Amino acid sequence: MTRYQFLIDTYETERLKVLSVWGMFRDEDVAVRPSSPDGRGRNAIEHMAHQCTSEYNWFRNMFQIDTGTPATLETRGAFLEAYARDSAARLAALRAKDDAWWETKVSFFDVPRSRAWIVVRRIAHTAHHRGQQTFLLRMLGRDVFSTYGPTADTGNRVIYR
Repeated sequence: MTRYQFLIDTYETERLKVLSVWGMFRDEDVAVRPSSPDGRGRNAIEHMAHQCTSEYNWFRNMFQIDTGTPATLETRGAFLEAYARDSAARLAALRAKDDAWWETKVSFFDVPRSRAWIVVRRIAHTAHHRGQQTFLLRMLGRDVFSTYGPTADTGNRVIYR
């Protein structure tokens, strides 16, 4: 077991949280923007495309973990399926890495950083966008189920779906 197991465990739960939040959207929700005349705010499908493309590029370029091709899909269901498959493959690859791999410095854009440091940034990036998506769900009047603990939507009980 690597001393970086906590990062592997965190990536594992983060991928499930991404899939959970995406699963709370309905197909008719995915094109809605936070402010309809303002194109700067991503809609849900654009968030899904960004997550899939961004994670694909980070893992391929910084970690040399390549799952094939980035997901370039059009539907919520297709993104859910592709992200579930690709993130599971990334998780399996991370589980096989030793401490030396995690501590190796690679280019984070143009700055050398350890892979462990970069994974922390990847997780923060994912959580940031998940927060934006949760806002979209609230704006749409959808229930937001637990990703960290009880929510008002679940009567303060933890419910996983």
